[in-house]
Amino acid sequence: MPTIQDHISLDALTEGTLSTLKAIGVDDIAVMHPTPPEPGEDQSPLWRDVRRTVEAHGMRFFNIGLRPHPSITLGRDGRDEHIERWCALIRSLGAAGVPSLTYNFRGIGNFRTESAVGRGGARYSTFDFAEFQANPQLHPDQRIAEGDLRANLRYFMERITPVAEECEVRLMMHPDDPPRHDPLGGAARVLSSLDDFERLFDMVPSEANAMLFCQGCVAEMGEDIPAAIRRMAGLGKIGTVHFRNIRGGPARFEEVFLDEGDADMYAMMRVYAEVGYDGPFMLDHTPGLQDASAAWAGRAYAIGFIRATMQAAYR
Repeated sequence: MPTIQDHISLDALTEGTLSTLKAIGVDDIAVMHPTPPEPGEDQSPLWRDVRRTVEAHGMRFFNIGLRPHPSITLGRDGRDEHIERWCALIRSLGAAGVPSLTYNFRGIGNFRTESAVGRGGARYSTFDFAEFQANPQLHPDQRIAEGDLRANLRYFMERITPVAEECEVRLMMHPDDPPRHDPLGGAARVLSSLDDFERLFDMVPSEANAMLFCQGCVAEMGEDIPAAIRRMAGLGKIGTVHFRNIRGGPARFEEVFLDEGDADMYAMMRVYAEVGYDGPFMLDHTPGLQDASAAWAGRAYAIGFIRATMQAAYR
């Protein structure tokens, strides 16, 4: 049976937060955006402590999530030092028994346009390419061409993947968001299709080189989701899943509640069961609710929905 994962920051590892996550049905914890070790620093005691804390609440510490420093993605001065800090982090995770690390590789991060308003006044994270073109959010200091970004990706992967193999830590790459091959903000995008991911796997062949299968981003690519699940699962490359629904497609999409998007999420869950996927499912980009005091409600709704569809599809 697969599991349900949620992600929190390191400073949110409190008794109250962990107890709440356990109560609403979370099995696995991911810690997001920690600071990689300084040169010579061993962070394995920190991650062992986090693991003990999470396990004391009846959950598993499965993952951390991190973005590479811009010197790595843009190929600038200092990248070797920052890559070595990543290698040190991977060694610390392996020593602490943390099995995976999720990441992305973008010249510039996510892009969105004005949020749509949906059910109950909830705000839906939205991207409208025509609206974006009218205000392209340029970042002249982060411009990079496709060939250079691909070369920087190879340079990075060739250095961290052998360390991950040695330490038995699986690297799981998230797609571009939004996944478009148009340069956005002045920077190319090189992980915006399933073909891009096959290039990534061929670039550095390894069991440690896998995908964070973000179902929302795959839908935003215009892919047929069941076929995409079967394709990546057939390669043995689905490490974790962002179980997310959207309304729309490549030109314009809204990230909506799980039950109201274009995909039949129960049917999608049955495909994951069919291919034998047994890793974590994660909520992602839950719509923002009007009442600030209801922040937990959106997460609990998504987790309950995932639990119900998972139990129905797998049992």
